[in-house]
Amino acid sequence: MRLSSFILPPPPPFTPFPPGCAIIRPPRDGGIRYRGLTQEQIRSVQILPVDYEIEYICRGNRVIVGPKVRKCLPNGTWTDMMQASRCLLLCPRVWTSLENGRVTAKPPGPPVEGTVLHYSCHAGFILEGRNISHCTKLGKWDAPKPTCLCECLRIYQNASHPYLSARHPSCKKKLYIGALFPMSGGWPGGQACMPSAQMALDLVNNRSDILPDYELELIHYDSMCDPGEATKLLYDLLYTEPIKIVLMPGCSGVSTLVAEAARMWNLIVLSYGSSSPALSNRQRFPTFFRTHPSATLHNPTRVQLFKKWKWTRIATIQQTTEVFTSTLDDLEQRVKEAGIEISVRQSFLTDPAVAVKNLKRQDARIIVGLFYETEARKVFCEVFKEKLYGKKHVWFLIGWYADNWFKIKDPAINCTVENMTEAVEGHVTTEIVMLNPETVRGVSNMTSQEFLAALMSRLGGKNPEETGGFQEAPLAYDAVWALALALNKTVAPLKAKGRRLEDFNYNNHDITSEIYRALNTSSFEGVSGQVVFDAQGSRMAMTLIEQLQGGSYKKIGYYDSSQGNLSWFGNDVWIGAGPPADRTVVIDEYRYLSQKLFAAVSVFAGLGILLGIVCLTFNIYNGNVRYIQNSQPYLNNMTAVGCMMALAAVFPLGIDGHHVQKSQFPVVCQFRLWLLGLGFSLAYGSMFTKIWWVHTLFTKKDEKKEKKKQSGKQHLEPWKLYATVGVLLAIDFLSLMIWQIVDPLHITKEKFTKEAPKEDLDVLIQPLLEHCSSKKMNTWLGVVYGYKGLLLLLGIFLAYETKSVSTEKINDHRAVGMAIYNVAVLCLITAPVTMILSSQQDASFAFASLAIVFSAYITLVVLFVPKMRRLITRGEWQSEQQDTLKTGSSTNNNDEEKSRQLERENRELQKIIQEVRTNDGYKHCDGAVSNPAMKHFHHRSLHTHWLTAH
Repeated sequence: MRLSSFILPPPPPFTPFPPGCAIIRPPRDGGIRYRGLTQEQIRSVQILPVDYEIEYICRGNRVIVGPKVRKCLPNGTWTDMMQASRCLLLCPRVWTSLENGRVTAKPPGPPVEGTVLHYSCHAGFILEGRNISHCTKLGKWDAPKPTCLCECLRIYQNASHPYLSARHPSCKKKLYIGALFPMSGGWPGGQACMPSAQMALDLVNNRSDILPDYELELIHYDSMCDPGEATKLLYDLLYTEPIKIVLMPGCSGVSTLVAEAARMWNLIVLSYGSSSPALSNRQRFPTFFRTHPSATLHNPTRVQLFKKWKWTRIATIQQTTEVFTSTLDDLEQRVKEAGIEISVRQSFLTDPAVAVKNLKRQDARIIVGLFYETEARKVFCEVFKEKLYGKKHVWFLIGWYADNWFKIKDPAINCTVENMTEAVEGHVTTEIVMLNPETVRGVSNMTSQEFLAALMSRLGGKNPEETGGFQEAPLAYDAVWALALALNKTVAPLKAKGRRLEDFNYNNHDITSEIYRALNTSSFEGVSGQVVFDAQGSRMAMTLIEQLQGGSYKKIGYYDSSQGNLSWFGNDVWIGAGPPADRTVVIDEYRYLSQKLFAAVSVFAGLGILLGIVCLTFNIYNGNVRYIQNSQPYLNNMTAVGCMMALAAVFPLGIDGHHVQKSQFPVVCQFRLWLLGLGFSLAYGSMFTKIWWVHTLFTKKDEKKEKKKQSGKQHLEPWKLYATVGVLLAIDFLSLMIWQIVDPLHITKEKFTKEAPKEDLDVLIQPLLEHCSSKKMNTWLGVVYGYKGLLLLLGIFLAYETKSVSTEKINDHRAVGMAIYNVAVLCLITAPVTMILSSQQDASFAFASLAIVFSAYITLVVLFVPKMRRLITRGEWQSEQQDTLKTGSSTNNNDEEKSRQLERENRELQKIIQEVRTNDGYKHCDGAVSNPAMKHFHHRSLHTHWLTAH
């Protein structure tokens, strides 16, 4: 056996206990909150993982003393195990504060078992009661709460000297104001507002005519302008003595929280630094007042300026926050009442690029911008890039930005100071007047300038531009005075009811109602101007209007919204000649027909009508001539009248708004339609009728030869021809009548692309073209063009089919066919072309009118000129009894001429035969003719036979 087979295998590696901490027991009267574990898991688990946290909780009115949270360490132990965590009863917190005195707690922290309180009084007061109190394990203090009595009051009680109280101001009863001043955060307004409020308190407390028996004291905290932090501080203010008679918050978000909760505690809320329009809601905030005007106070001023500069169209761009959204909603309502339109409303969260591009795309000219200062720099950097500034644009901004806000270097933008200065030039700002511009002494016996000097002294020479809330400091100062005057006004009414201000508690609604009534009727001159509250508890104040001129702000006016009074300095400056237009002025410019073209075509149409009159007169005058009679003269008369009507339609076709008023234009449209429609029906319908009946009677293949043989015997009844024309005319008449009843013609305006004039003017030209149209114009045109087109094509076909037919009853059908060819081709080409060129008035009119003129001319010339030439050259207008052929003309006769010659010769032969029969002067001799008359008869018979053969 090998030795290696006797070697034992190595032992398994050492495995330590699973990492974690063992569960520990909770403190007495308490428990442990295990995060993420169910009750079943808590009962079964023994080891908790590393970094797991447990939290101690106590039952009832007990609090944790010691570590509240423990964490599992990698070594298997919990943090702070050397410190015990206990659940102890909480003693009443009322003992932890002492009016007119001080309380020291040992150890510091919540008052629980083992806490010892030491009491002492301020100068001028004497402690009455024990100066020390212990919190027992039962959650009670072992001694009653002591009080600090005024030294003069003890003297009065012992010596009955009531006058001594006047010699000791320290004996005044204190009324406490709970204030939240944001010393940091988004708006650190407390940096200047708190010293201002304290300055007002000092002056009020030293006045013998205002609250002589009371002293106002400010208890304040730093809310950091954060509603979350303010919630915690509000809890401390309400649940910690002394009782506060009024709350004074700042920041809109904090004020909203405080004002909404204050109604449950019967507390008046007086804000010095809240501008949100949402706070102007008496149902939601029934006890809220503010010396800072609502942001909507800018809106009446803006509307007044819009009216002054005659603007009726504006645009807005806002940062998406509650205060700006509410302000813009209010502005929208106000401008709507003033008849002003908000054409564009844009918003953005952090990047305004898209919103600014949309403003430019929609031709925004007068723009109201609502955003904070940091966002304003982003907006105007984009404004510079999009060129949305200059003489065509005006921007309205908020006036509480720093004077050099556009010159501050901002890494968030990529525009230079020069770019920003160029973009913001000329914009207008509206700012609430927070410092009285007049040198008057108000209720505090200070002018506004004296107030600023005193405030600068309290600030210790700090730079006002670097001190938060410096502009709002007068509002905080006047807020304290408004409160003091209101409380002073309530003393007498409360005394009449057997009540005092010091009796106020959070359940006393009567005292709150008196304070509310006094504040609501406040009216006094403060350092910020006249202090008056509206029905919603918001301050009513004047608005300062400024304009950026040459890189610095210049005052151009004031507006008092309460009085509706605009004080205008008249020093506003504009980049252009004056205030720009609120939109690009669009000038309507109608496109009219060229008058030279209209005149030229009208001359041709007039000559054509004159030609038609000549043809019609000729046809009527020579109606008894057989040649004219065989051409169906009544149909030719209709053709001449139709051509004249069609030519007359040229005149209304060329008449537009240049010649008649708009109210008369529909009448012109009717003339166009009826003259052209009925003229076409008469002219073309009469020609179509001829060619139709020629085709019907003479082109049937089976009967063609027979009809040729019997052509002399065919008889075409005229009424059939007239009936056919009447049917065509009736169809057109009924269709036009239905069209005008169902969907009458009216004026429509075709708009073309706007054009900029050559001059540098802020206008655009809107070309317009007037048309005669109806609601379903395409449908009606489709029906008419379809019917007429088929009729034209059928006419061409019939003309082609009858080109070789000869008939005496309609002797001009070949000329009719030629006219149909020309008319049909012109109409079939012109109709679609004029529809395509309808937007080009000159070309459309030229095509349509010249097609009408040429068609009429061709028809009249082809039908009537050959007849005139024949009758003039052959003299056939004379009586048929004198109808003789001119020498040398027999070789050019047509078939009808031959027929008439044969008829004349037959009549002569009949006369000769009649003479022979009368005289019995003829006989047959071997086939020879001995009588001279018979010789002549034989000769004429041979000639007649030759003519017939040829």
